[in-house]
Amino acid sequence: MIEVKNLACGYGDTVILQDISFAVHEREVLFVIGGSGCGKSTLLRCLIGLLKPLRGDVSYFGKSFTAADATQRREILKTFGVLYQNNALWSSMTLAENVALPLEEHTSLTREYRQEIVALKMTQVGLAGSEEQYPSELSGGMKKRAALARALALDPAIVFFDEPSTGLDPITLREMDRLILQVRDTFGTTMVIVSHQLSSVYRLADRVIVLDREAKGIIAEGVPAELAATSTDARVRGFLNLEADLTRRHEPGPPSPAK
Repeated sequence: MIEVKNLACGYGDTVILQDISFAVHEREVLFVIGGSGCGKSTLLRCLIGLLKPLRGDVSYFGKSFTAADATQRREILKTFGVLYQNNALWSSMTLAENVALPLEEHTSLTREYRQEIVALKMTQVGLAGSEEQYPSELSGGMKKRAALARALALDPAIVFFDEPSTGLDPITLREMDRLILQVRDTFGTTMVIVSHQLSSVYRLADRVIVLDREAKGIIAEGVPAELAATSTDARVRGFLNLEADLTRRHEPGPPSPAK
């Protein structure tokens, strides 16, 4: 589905990532994880075309996205959707108008047909009947669902998520995780998720790639539970075992002896 070869990303003369190579397979849920400043969001920007790579190549379905001309890039863009960290919903538009934007931009469908698709997508994310509401009227979880409906508007083969847990309480986060798996299982969608939320990693990920700031690249790749248990890299074990450590710290201890 996606192939990344010898990718280098950065800003001006500053190189954030170098010699990145990995592939994403059909129906896979791949997480990009790592500590703060390791380049997770920078990598995502390169993958979706918001940042031009310094070197290397990103390909979709065997076609180079990096070297594509404007017409070819437009066609490739139709194959994936993006759920941005802060949702990126237009505050002056209703949810229906927000979800309809990709359809207006990339298709010649009639207004009536676009409305039918919008209603379907809103139903798929559990927001049926909320089409005329504005983003300011929604909770954080509902905004995430609306942003996902927009990302799914063109029935993309791939959906990218940038920190989907941002602003969500633990219960809403679990609901969002269930929705992500439901979309994958129902439509066979491939997911690439940038996240620091380890609970979601263990619930959802088929595989992770671990980035490191000092290495400026990938220091581990594999199934998260296996890496946590067997990795010879202390940075990888430390990061993937962090949630278990935090859970143990917050578990109630033995009762105090009676006085």
